[in-house]
Amino acid sequence: MTQLEIARKGNISPQMEKVAELEGLDAELIRQRIAKGTLVIPANPGHVNLSPCGVGEGLSTKVNANIGTSKDHTDVNLELKKLKIAVDAGADAVMDLSTGGNLAAIRKIANI
Repeated sequence: MTQLEIARKGNISPQMEKVAELEGLDAELIRQRIAKGTLVIPANPGHVNLSPCGVGEGLSTKVNANIGTSKDHTDVNLELKKLKIAVDAGADAVMDLSTGGNLAAIRKIANI
């Protein structure tokens, strides 16, 4: 069940509770905004190491860092350095947008 479905049924999920705690807001307000569609808690169920993070109306600004190789630049070590810098700097999310090189190997090395 998605966060939207849970919210629209009038229920508060553990993820909504966590976002409320992180943002210093009431969990019911988080639920209402999700149900209304002005707030989301993005999470791919296939990614097990995610921490709930809310994005939308009335929340703090989030930082997303993009890394990735291309057909012209396939230096995996450089991308891993970028990943470490982004995480150390407190990025809320990091996306691998690699389009070149051995993508399966890159993602295995980066543990993505």
